Amino acid sequence: MRSFALPFAATAVFAITVLSSIPASADTAAEPLVVCAGSTVAAPAKLIESCSALIDNAATPEADRLDAMITRAAALHGDGQTDKALAELDAVVARDPNRARAFRARGEILRQSGKLAAAFEALNQAIRLDPDNANGYESRGNAFNNTGKYDRAIEDYDEALRLKPDFALALSDRGAAWYFKGEYQKAIDDYDQAIRLDPNRAQTYTNRGSAYRKLGNTRRALDDDTAAIRIDPSRPEYFDNRGLHLAGNGDYALAIADYDQAIKIRPEPKFLTNRGDAYQAMKDFDRAIADYDAALKLDSRFQRAYNNRGAAWLKKGDRSRALQDYAEAVRLDPSDKTAATNQQEIALEVERLGALAYQKNLPSFNCATARRQVEKAICADPGLAQLDRNINDVFLRAIASAESDSHRAALTLTQQQRDFIGRRNASFGRPGYDLRQAMEERLDKLNGIARP
Repeated sequence: MRSFALPFAATAVFAITVLSSIPASADTAAEPLVVCAGSTVAAPAKLIESCSALIDNAATPEADRLDAMITRAAALHGDGQTDKALAELDAVVARDPNRARAFRARGEILRQSGKLAAAFEALNQAIRLDPDNANGYESRGNAFNNTGKYDRAIEDYDEALRLKPDFALALSDRGAAWYFKGEYQKAIDDYDQAIRLDPNRAQTYTNRGSAYRKLGNTRRALDDDTAAIRIDPSRPEYFDNRGLHLAGNGDYALAIADYDQAIKIRPEPKFLTNRGDAYQAMKDFDRAIADYDAALKLDSRFQRAYNNRGAAWLKKGDRSRALQDYAEAVRLDPSDKTAATNQQEIALEVERLGALAYQKNLPSFNCATARRQVEKAICADPGLAQLDRNINDVFLRAIASAESDSHRAALTLTQQQRDFIGRRNASFGRPGYDLRQAMEERLDKLNGIARP
């Protein structure tokens, strides 16, 4: 049975690029004056404030105002105000329908929001309006990556790099496309170039680490995970990814420490499930189940938690709960072969055990056709039914043993069994007759005769 699978390098580290105007870190007390520009790295609230001041200034030229509105839209999206961001971009396009940057920003926001058809429409328009801008191809490449069209993505990244050969982000994201295609060495080659051009982008390191892991180079993978954490310790995904790589090495205690840190920064179902997997690998099934429970409390449709919790229940001996979890995992994702196999195997096992338990409590005769009162009494009492089946099973074994010595001995034993059943039938219900005692005595005698 394929109980559960550790999804090494299957986390959200490949979210690829984000809007360039959305900051990578929070504001600090020593931060200089925030300038409303697409390349500015600042907290969204600060950038929104700076751009709003420029937009509301009557002396601001129209072109600068429109650029500020695009930058503010990106900041609004980064602040979780996506609807306002899209409305802002609509206003820009209404005033200047040929502003390619507005369509690029719109396409990127829609892509990050999962609205890929609308994202392609906006990005295609951006490229038509400004075919020599590398950013448009980079963003559309990301959209192709998101839809699994990796060859098309690579074509767009190639065009972006033709237009801008030192475009580190395009190299990094092309590396992600190669990774998704299973071309791990090509992915590493692109990540290497991206890091030479931009050595301070944590995402590239953690992605390269995942590629190294696929090639079996655990040491380089862990080095890259650690580099990503050093550059940006605020991203829980980096701790989670290192935890996955440590778990893949069997270093479950260290993996749990990284999962703890990821969960401390931002509790997510995948982090909790990964930690649960590590606890399960350490045979601490109660802690594993507690983590799966917590993951499902955050997202009741997180399919992998059901499958892996089912494995933990099974190892604790609770087949009923295991079967329920496997069934829910299959319902949520019918294409999950691991969950489907688990459900089928445990269902067959439960059915087999149920059949054995049912047979175990049946007497040696058919209760549906029983006519004698003694037989009805045996059918009504599981203990008597079990005694009757045991007597019959041992009798058959004793007959086989006797027959190996002599046929006459087997005939004698058969007659003794018939005499017992005759006395049982005739004596049942009479004062002083104890059916249970009589059956137990007969079983003891047969056990003394039958060979093991």
